[in-house]
Amino acid sequence: MEDRRDPVNLEEEPFRMLLRPLAEAYLSFIRESDRHAEKMGLTGGQFDVIATLGDTDGMCCRELSEKTLVTKGTLTGVLDRLERKGLIYGTNSPSDRRIRIIRLTNKGEALFRKVFPEHMDYLKPFFQRALTGAEMKTLKELLLKVRDSFQEEPGSPVG
Repeated sequence: MEDRRDPVNLEEEPFRMLLRPLAEAYLSFIRESDRHAEKMGLTGGQFDVIATLGDTDGMCCRELSEKTLVTKGTLTGVLDRLERKGLIYGTNSPSDRRIRIIRLTNKGEALFRKVFPEHMDYLKPFFQRALTGAEMKTLKELLLKVRDSFQEEPGSPVG
């Protein structure tokens, strides 16, 4: 059956002007972040996992999947490679043996202590060139609102 709805005038859609700049900003950030992580001997996904596990008592795979930008389908391979490098290890949860808790090894913790501050120092000037501290705070609030709206049920009231 043919869709006979009137075409939407995309020029009149306020969100349209955000789509490309948002995607371009994200892709630029990921490219630069991954490039720097690779200089430190890690893939972007490996760095993300190390940074997420740092200063924690470990996390199950579900938590890691939720807290990193690594897709569920990629996470197992990233964890396998980090384990082969001696940077993480897994143990069974004391409360549920089916759940594997992933933790940094001493070597992984030492790497986290070295690369995390280096990476933050590397990325900081990109943001400081573009935004004031107040603008960063506002942008964070706005980006979290956008993220949260994608986690709501489609068709729920607009806030």
